[in-house]
Amino acid sequence: MLNYLWGFMIIIGITIGVLRGNIAEVSNATLNSSKEAVTLCITMLGIMAMWTGIMQIAKKCGLVAAFTRGLRPILRYLFPTIPKDHIVNEYIASNMIANILGLGWAATPMGLMAMRELKKLNHDSEVASCDMCTFMIINISSLQLIPVNIIAYRSQYGSVNPAEILGAGIIATICSTIVGVIYSVLARNRSYRHGRR
Repeated sequence: MLNYLWGFMIIIGITIGVLRGNIAEVSNATLNSSKEAVTLCITMLGIMAMWTGIMQIAKKCGLVAAFTRGLRPILRYLFPTIPKDHIVNEYIASNMIANILGLGWAATPMGLMAMRELKKLNHDSEVASCDMCTFMIINISSLQLIPVNIIAYRSQYGSVNPAEILGAGIIATICSTIVGVIYSVLARNRSYRHGRR
């Protein structure tokens, strides 16, 4: 669906550029944007490699396992129906840790594995369980202490102080996560009252 949306927007933009006689500007903007996209990808690749490497080091030295143990009470509260020692707890914790550190790329594989395991716990049903919905909401609200992506974008486009948005980012993501958790708990309780899991 997104492909159709982007394609439609591109066609409309080019058509309006032609009708207004600005085809030269459209061509220049296309070339400049292509160059900027490649430069941005190279910048993001370096940052992604660094943080993913740090995440792997944290995993090897037991830091991720320690964080997972620290997150257990939160996971038990958010996902009360998941068995205590199930592997999905580790996947969810790793996903949350990666998101908190602003490593969306490192969080995605763990999120996919967590969702696969949650689906198995839901007897491979095509209807999402409360745990699946809660995980999705927590993942989307994405509490972040270090918004690596935004800092990289700001650095790429010449910001004097790329990390200036740290405070605002932390406040915004704390608020979104709190709202997501409240909604998840209320929705779960309502679901239980109606006999659904």
